[in-house]
Amino acid sequence: MSTKKTLPTPPADDAVAKTDRSDELDRRAFLQMGTAAGAAASLGLFGSRANAGTSDAGIPRFSVDGLDLEEATIADLQALMESGQLTSRRLTRAYLQRIRFVDEVAGLNSVIETNPDAPEIARKLDRERRQSGPRGPLHGIPILLKDNIDTADQMMTTAGSLALVGDAAPQDATVTAKLREAGAVILGKANLSEWANFRGFG
Repeated sequence: MSTKKTLPTPPADDAVAKTDRSDELDRRAFLQMGTAAGAAASLGLFGSRANAGTSDAGIPRFSVDGLDLEEATIADLQALMESGQLTSRRLTRAYLQRIRFVDEVAGLNSVIETNPDAPEIARKLDRERRQSGPRGPLHGIPILLKDNIDTADQMMTTAGSLALVGDAAPQDATVTAKLREAGAVILGKANLSEWANFRGFG
């Protein structure tokens, strides 16, 4: 699988930093729990006392404006964005922080790679929402794709195999293109067994 993962560290305010590309970290440069916890706390991503807790895996639960990211529906997130209480960029960065915890602190390796362009894509979609309204129910919603679905961007499509590391896809898969057209933010590539558990017909 990919040996590199992009992990933006969001600033405490959406007005700070136009891009998060400078925050690329090597997958092996794991974070210490204290450092990650401090970053999450500064963003207000841990649940309040009313909804604080941990998941079954012992990972702190994340919330944005009181909405539990593990339980939130697309309709819930769209309602907050429509009201102006939440932006796609803030939501995208919150999910990136959660990936940081789940994968690098808890060691689950559920996401092979995150999209270094995701925060900037979300920012542009926020501006589009303000100017002309949402494209539809997926506008500004972060989406993870399995790592055997092509994305013509900075991410690789490896199907979980080191044999495919280094080659970028020449074009989006149809499902990727349709998600982008609908206004979704392609957040990253979810892990899978090598070659999606396909070994051959022998």
